Amino acid sequence: MFRSVGLSPYRDWQDMLRFQSKLLAGMKQLRGMHVPEYANTPRELVYREDKLSLWHMRGERQAVSKTPLLIVYALVNTVWMTDLQADRSLVRNLLAQGEDVYLIDWGYPDGADRWLTLDDYLNTYLDHCVEVIRVRHGRHAIDLLGICQGGTFSLCYTAMHPEKVRHLVTMVTPVDFHAPDNMLSTWVQDVDVDLLVDTLGNVPAELMNWIYLMLKPARLLQQKYVHMVDMLDKPMELKNFLRMERWIFDSPDQAGEAFRQFLKDFYQGNKLIKGQLKLAGRGVDLAAVKQPVLNIYAEKDHLVPPAASRALAQYVGSSDYTEQKFNGGHIGIYVSTRAQREVAPSIHRWLRARS
Repeated sequence: MFRSVGLSPYRDWQDMLRFQSKLLAGMKQLRGMHVPEYANTPRELVYREDKLSLWHMRGERQAVSKTPLLIVYALVNTVWMTDLQADRSLVRNLLAQGEDVYLIDWGYPDGADRWLTLDDYLNTYLDHCVEVIRVRHGRHAIDLLGICQGGTFSLCYTAMHPEKVRHLVTMVTPVDFHAPDNMLSTWVQDVDVDLLVDTLGNVPAELMNWIYLMLKPARLLQQKYVHMVDMLDKPMELKNFLRMERWIFDSPDQAGEAFRQFLKDFYQGNKLIKGQLKLAGRGVDLAAVKQPVLNIYAEKDHLVPPAASRALAQYVGSSDYTEQKFNGGHIGIYVSTRAQREVAPSIHRWLRARS
């Protein structure tokens, strides 16, 4: 009977024994591991406001770019995915190309930040960082690299402050929040966001992490930990795995009011492309973005599907719009081997062609 359905109890039993032996042998290795570090690129703190820190990143070579590049990351994770480890670092690769790189670390909101709005994040925090960099370099305008939600923020900021942005690069950035293959958007359409925020205040990082994990539960909650057993006797692979795990679960809570606005105005209302978005009473019009724009999307992105990002071409006002696809996923665009070869050099070439 077992042979007729392709089962072999003895073989499966042997596989289970091998798996158990490997797991037990690897526990000693796992217990002896130190918590892996990330964000090791040398940097200088140049500005701090409330929880926010603005860092000037330091490379091994002198910057050749005359226009500084500010990385604007999402609120839902830390910016250090861009500098995960020495050989998998968007920041280091940009520095190696000669870019002069700054980045914003939004920090970890607490109860004092419950009422922060999107206007506070964009027209206060982000704008203050831009001003600091402009003064330091004596430039009228700087370049922005907006990533994921930070790309959406960068689009809004550029539309409101066009005189302060010279070039805009967006990576895995949601623009059309009602793209048909956007599972995350589908999930939140019927969520009572007001009840959620009024009940919780700041939205816990643990809740957000579980939502993202449940987008691919078999892959992210089971399969990857089974595969981890195969790394237990490979110290470098195991260290890299644990470093990624640390970043995933080292997430900040979400300031309640800003979270409310983002879900209602962007995910539920899709106001960015409808021309209905307002921040501090000011309209945000993508047609006002006249700067050269490079929009990089990931073909296998399950968080920001290509259609959600590529929609930018229909609404942006720039006559110099470039779209570039990356053969990978939302995380692979930072840490994959392909990304190290392709992403930073392509950004640098695009910027230098417009210097």
